[in-house]
Amino acid sequence: MELRHLRYFVSVAEERNFTRAAEQLNIAQSPLSRQIQQLEKEIGVQLLTRTTRSVALTYAGEVFWERARAVLESASAAAEDARKASRGELGALTVGFTASATYELLPAILRAYCDRYPDVNLDVRSDLVTPQQTEQLLDGRLQVGLLRTPATAPGLAVETVRREHVMIVLASRHPATVNREIDLADLRDEWFVAPPNNPPSSMYTLMRDACEAAGFTPRVRQVVAGSSALVAMVAADMGVALVPASLRHLRIDGATFRPMRAPQITTGLALAYRDVDVSPLVQGFLEVTRMVVRSRKSAGPDPD
Repeated sequence: MELRHLRYFVSVAEERNFTRAAEQLNIAQSPLSRQIQQLEKEIGVQLLTRTTRSVALTYAGEVFWERARAVLESASAAAEDARKASRGELGALTVGFTASATYELLPAILRAYCDRYPDVNLDVRSDLVTPQQTEQLLDGRLQVGLLRTPATAPGLAVETVRREHVMIVLASRHPATVNREIDLADLRDEWFVAPPNNPPSSMYTLMRDACEAAGFTPRVRQVVAGSSALVAMVAADMGVALVPASLRHLRIDGATFRPMRAPQITTGLALAYRDVDVSPLVQGFLEVTRMVVRSRKSAGPDPD
């Protein structure tokens, strides 16, 4: 049984007339009649009663008509879903975000993506540091990630979409907040609140390297996974921290952000995804993210 046989039968059943059905289908009446007879022979029941003036459905024909219409509608929906899937408009997408991107970029990216692809089921996993995202991208738990550079692994494509300055966050009552800018070397005797270091996150490595370049090894009092928790610990006067400038959008009472006068450091934010067989779903998310980042004029270092 072929879909065209079902289309022929449904057309005749709806028109109750072979001539009009043939015109609708753009075929001759005789071939249409033969196709219906073949269909009846194939399924072993009479579907239509025919006279010289009319066509009527048998009881079996009525039942078959309802089922045939459902099959045709389902086939049409399946074809449309396949077309939508090929355009990245249907399916499920799992996305990882570094915590520092959630306060500024995440809302804009999700709003733009959901507006453009409303039928995609988006699973967002935030507060993932770069090593976690790299691992989950490679084993398939994530399909695309927005993470801090550097990030390198065989099989991953990493595309830096933004660079921003690194700032110092201190408790608001810290004496150094009277300065508009702070030299990192002036914090050599301070305790630091740090992001995860096992395995080292990108921001932990950046903090360690920057402090060592300034002539000291940071004394870490607290290691905190989430960005909001890290800033909260600083606000509680548990230490100072180095953070991406975008975290200044996170308003926590008792925390003050200051630019670093020296050294001036930037950190990259990158899209990461498996570099083989990039799916339409991933392509769509990449395009939306690039568009959002461009629209926010964030291609260069954030002026703070």
